[in-house]
Amino acid sequence: MNNSDNFTIRKAMQADVPVLVDFLAKLALHVAGEPPHTLKKAERSRLMATLRSSLSDPNKRLVVAETDDGRLVGMGYLYVWLNQGIWEQSGDIEFKSGIIDDVWVEPDFRKLGIFSAILKELLAFAESHAINELILEYAASNKEAAVTWSKLGFKPTGIRAAAFTTDVHEALAKRR
Repeated sequence: MNNSDNFTIRKAMQADVPVLVDFLAKLALHVAGEPPHTLKKAERSRLMATLRSSLSDPNKRLVVAETDDGRLVGMGYLYVWLNQGIWEQSGDIEFKSGIIDDVWVEPDFRKLGIFSAILKELLAFAESHAINELILEYAASNKEAAVTWSKLGFKPTGIRAAAFTTDVHEALAKRR
């Protein structure tokens, strides 16, 4: 647990999950540049179940930033990714990476050290699992994320492309 004068970083609990789902929705809307709107019930339920299952998984760490008055104002999520590698090797070698899946700090609480405190907690978890590589992704349009993460030593290592299956079907049909 990490403490500051005005907030505490702690492991998330079951009671935190509804607020964390709201944070994930805000993060998605922020990245998409969309105005606030309500999640569909099915998506809210899916996210709640996913977060709840993460709380008891020893290879996942979900932390929250809590103010002195008990309000949640941020979150961070990291999970261990095990990879055997693709190259011929003399023995079984297991590579571990820490995937930083989501980090969110409420806008009114930014620039107060909360992001750094969350990241320190996630980093400690990664190191306790013998992880020496952290991986994350952010939208190319999210310039704020690009600047923030690059200042911490993260460098783009590839390109992730996405397409709707209907678009791929249409493109393939045109190639015939």
